[in-house]
Amino acid sequence: MLYKLLYYFHDYNSSFNLFRYITFRTALAIITSLLVTFILAPYVIAKLRRLSMTQYVRDDGPLTHLKKAGTPTMGGILIIISVLVSILMWGDLSNKFVLIMIAAIVGFGLIGLTDDYLKVIRKNPKGLSGWYKFGSQVLLALLIGFVFYFDPNDIYVAKLSIPFFKKWLIDLGWFYIPFIILVIVGSSNAVNLTDGIDGLAIGLVGVASLANAVFVYISGHSGFSQYLQVLYLPGVGELTVFCGAMFGAALGFLWYNSYPADIFMGDVGSLGLGGALGTLAVITKQEIILAVVGAIFVIETFSVIIQVASFKLTGKRVFRMAPIHHHFEVKGWPETKVIIRFWIIGIVLALLSLATLKVR
Repeated sequence: MLYKLLYYFHDYNSSFNLFRYITFRTALAIITSLLVTFILAPYVIAKLRRLSMTQYVRDDGPLTHLKKAGTPTMGGILIIISVLVSILMWGDLSNKFVLIMIAAIVGFGLIGLTDDYLKVIRKNPKGLSGWYKFGSQVLLALLIGFVFYFDPNDIYVAKLSIPFFKKWLIDLGWFYIPFIILVIVGSSNAVNLTDGIDGLAIGLVGVASLANAVFVYISGHSGFSQYLQVLYLPGVGELTVFCGAMFGAALGFLWYNSYPADIFMGDVGSLGLGGALGTLAVITKQEIILAVVGAIFVIETFSVIIQVASFKLTGKRVFRMAPIHHHFEVKGWPETKVIIRFWIIGIVLALLSLATLKVR
């Protein structure tokens, strides 16, 4: 809430008026989370290494990954701290959407932290039991769903927005809550599955954060939303600052997570960031657009589903290895080539999602 303290002085100096603008505070949020990551990362990496909180590499993955054993993990703690510090400084904590986003990234992050703890400290390669892990995610998403469904001020409650059409809404009724659970839990696990090679997931999260910042800002701006024929959602614009904080943290973490990685984000980062992206899509009524912005996450998830289903039904594998980024590694693509090409596809898809704002 530092910005409110600084804005207080606008009566004495007009330059302090800048702090009431979302765009200015978003820029500050990006810089702040980036700097916090840079400042804390060396200490966090050294501390995790001293505590032997290093990555366990399964021997059924690509052989090139065996050399990654011993790399510090649970770096998602650093990402979440950077986002929270930035939001505490430049975000409006009286905004209910900001509080919901904080609850989402911290809540899903804690689930991931528990999973990482069991893998790293207890030396349990499977981590948190699948049922406990999935059940915790569903429960948290259910609580978020209830908050939205029973919000008396939400005039679009239980409505699904359809891209390319001007305010075409489908009333999902009671099915809205399980739909929210599907979006948020699916997003959380999709980012988790994508986090398999250095820098891939965090780079795509950064791209998705920028694209979502545009959607959030327009949805919360009465003039822009009316011009572009998208739903006007009062108060949602403040989440632009949150998206900026996520983008800055993603950039900072990518500095250390790029190939060859000095640190991995672990489940605490992937589940937390994935849950935040899913919650963001629900708040802005852009659940379908999320599947476009995060299409790589979706493809990664379906590659696992297809692989498992095919093997159980026919005894044959569709891909050489799943998730699909491992398939290309096994085919002989260098890890860096897989990463860069997936990033390029992610950027193109993000631009395509932004095009839906005008094609209506």
